[in-house]
Amino acid sequence: MPRDLSRLNATYAGDAEGALRFALSGALGRFALVSSFGADSAVLLHMAAQIDRAVPVLFIDTLMLFPETLAYQRDLAAHLGLTGVRVIAPSRPEMFAEDPDGVLHRAQTDPCCALRKIRPLARALDGFDGWVSGRKRFQGGARGTLSLFEDDATSGRVKLNPLCDWSASAIAAYLDRHALPRHPLVARGYPSIGCAPCTGPVAPGEDPRAGRWRGQDKTECGIHIVDGRVIRRRAG
Repeated sequence: MPRDLSRLNATYAGDAEGALRFALSGALGRFALVSSFGADSAVLLHMAAQIDRAVPVLFIDTLMLFPETLAYQRDLAAHLGLTGVRVIAPSRPEMFAEDPDGVLHRAQTDPCCALRKIRPLARALDGFDGWVSGRKRFQGGARGTLSLFEDDATSGRVKLNPLCDWSASAIAAYLDRHALPRHPLVARGYPSIGCAPCTGPVAPGEDPRAGRWRGQDKTECGIHIVDGRVIRRRAG
């Protein structure tokens, strides 16, 4: 049965740190923070480190990430003193069976994302009652209507989006205020960073996620689902 999270959304509206502290307190069960260690990830990870440096942080290494992302993950975790980072990888037997040559993404991006991200995360979240995401409304598409607390009907877990109402300028200001290191690809025109084969730079004025699966109608890997479906780009 869907949860009524309206009271929590009203209580913590505009209070990202308060919402995160509440979620990590155990009041709603055991929470993990899921992070891509991407362009804006340092903000949420820094907030979490101020609350509990041992918070479980799930980082999915799809085995197709940029080398810069892997280095940034190690460096940022050390910089923040995070001790609960868990590097999650795809199942090797599944990889051998479904993508032995590592070229599945060229023909079928959805099955590739399922193999390398969705199923590994589902296994990693076993035992957790909720999880924290870094999604923001300004990223556009289906993210434009994000709630702070939401009921993830697919998994039965509560999902928290502490930064859902933050703007790009608020993100930048927080990074500057706390002197947080940036992902090195941001300066090269990558405001949204995923797997190397499916991520490109974004031109000025484009949607921040325009470089993800460019030329396709796909806008999400499938980790974030609406009504059981991968979100697609609207025509027009």
